[in-house]
Amino acid sequence: MSDNSKIKVIPLGGLEEIGMNMTAFEYNDSIVVVDCGLSFPTDDMLGIDCVIPDITFLRENIDKIKGFVITHGHEDHIGALPYVLKEVNAPIYATKLTMGIIEGKLSEHELLKAVKRKVIKFGQSIHLGDFRIEFIRTNHSIADAAALAIHTPEGIIIHTGDFKVDYTPVFGDAINLARFSELGKKGVLALLCDSTNALRPGFTPSERKVGETFEHIFAEHKKSRIIIATFASNVDRVQQIINTACKYKRKVIVEGRSMVNIISVAREMEYLKIPENTLISIEEMDNYTDDQLVLITTGSQGESMASLSRMAASLHRKVHIKPSDTIVFSSTPIPGNEKAVTKVINELYHQGAEVIFQDTHVSGHACQEEIKLMYALVKPKYAIPVHGEYQHLKEHGRLAESMGIPKENVFLLESGDVLALNGESAKVEGKVPAGSVLVDGLGVGDVGNIVLRDRQNLAENGIIIVVLTLEKYSNQILAGPDIVTRGFVYVRESENLIENAKEVVTNALLDCLESRNVDWGKIKMVVKDSLGEYLWKTMKRSPMILPIIMEVE
Repeated sequence: MSDNSKIKVIPLGGLEEIGMNMTAFEYNDSIVVVDCGLSFPTDDMLGIDCVIPDITFLRENIDKIKGFVITHGHEDHIGALPYVLKEVNAPIYATKLTMGIIEGKLSEHELLKAVKRKVIKFGQSIHLGDFRIEFIRTNHSIADAAALAIHTPEGIIIHTGDFKVDYTPVFGDAINLARFSELGKKGVLALLCDSTNALRPGFTPSERKVGETFEHIFAEHKKSRIIIATFASNVDRVQQIINTACKYKRKVIVEGRSMVNIISVAREMEYLKIPENTLISIEEMDNYTDDQLVLITTGSQGESMASLSRMAASLHRKVHIKPSDTIVFSSTPIPGNEKAVTKVINELYHQGAEVIFQDTHVSGHACQEEIKLMYALVKPKYAIPVHGEYQHLKEHGRLAESMGIPKENVFLLESGDVLALNGESAKVEGKVPAGSVLVDGLGVGDVGNIVLRDRQNLAENGIIIVVLTLEKYSNQILAGPDIVTRGFVYVRESENLIENAKEVVTNALLDCLESRNVDWGKIKMVVKDSLGEYLWKTMKRSPMILPIIMEVE
């Protein structure tokens, strides 16, 4: 059997991390890409706005790419599209709300006219090269989430996207379990299934549970102004807050750019039902008393520039936290954001407000029993856990084995692995380039490890600039060395240190010039080394040293 009669599954991100989801499926001359997400920078990525997957593989195979198929409208599944499409322009296929959110992103980047788009209904199939892709309804923390049945000449591959089993969703219908069961009876080659909550036993509660908690909070805090922080994309959550606000005759203010954008898209497409005269602008807030107001805001993850963080730090232009306020965190911290969230909570407590963060959130991801249910229905030959850190993938692999999948048929892949499979066999056959590309402002990929290391050094130790002027032919020192520091020491209190540093530099220079060493590169190295050594001995610090030599005739 030739290699061509195998399907290749190539994850380009979303493994060993929460975020940056992207998987390519290749068969002969057809490639379909599922999702195209970003992840948020870690604390040591100074100045970085977001992180996107390395698309070298897609760039090299651009002629084979038939399209991007998107499961739902969360940033970790769509956020990289504007950056990727500039290099790999292929059609996008998604459900209605997901497409609405994507179009908002594309118009910001002025890509709307350049990119083909097609809205797909649940149950509908599209033909892309050798693939036929069917959209299956699932439940998640955003409406219109889809799983994909990828029909290939070698068998059916199911990609669940992010899902949970919610029998009583706030909007739309419950997950189409019957369709998964039908596909399972036909025979499924492989299942790529969400692993986010693979460590949590039991079932994920219904989104409606949160609605009940909101009821209690509103009933107990009738006199307070209520501020609720949640994910902008959790449209169902926003709907429940609005429903409860209407019941208690409160006006709703929406604050935070991403929140305003998504709510206006969802409202326009009728995924959000907001009664007349419920929404008011933040400018109208002063016309109402505290007990008449609810604010829905971004910043549930402690992001430094988000609305709630600015309120907590007393930097918000309109909203000032009062001791009578009740603030609700309707989310759980994404791994890695715990510190930032705790900081915001402490700041809010400092301002005297009451903070509630218990029972105000349910996950949008399947727990162990739902993952097992998916395996029971689909009965795949191969299990490929996706969407999670390594511990999640590992536990998911164990769950798959408990459902009767042989150990050798469970594949814990890394980003960049090429898994070639068909009905007879499956094995990892090589690697493609994969990794993180850093986005800083308009620059994509121009900040690498060396630049980050420099930023880290500048942040930790500061910079010293040594300026000196040499005469062109004689190489006599005409002026300097002058020393300018930033972020190193407070100069006025460290005059002796600066004077001694000048002396060290002067001596090093004279040694160079006496030995007829007039190569500027070497002079700079000598200045760096001698000053660096002196500062380390006296201060135990290693600032960045930048010598500047000027020449005068």
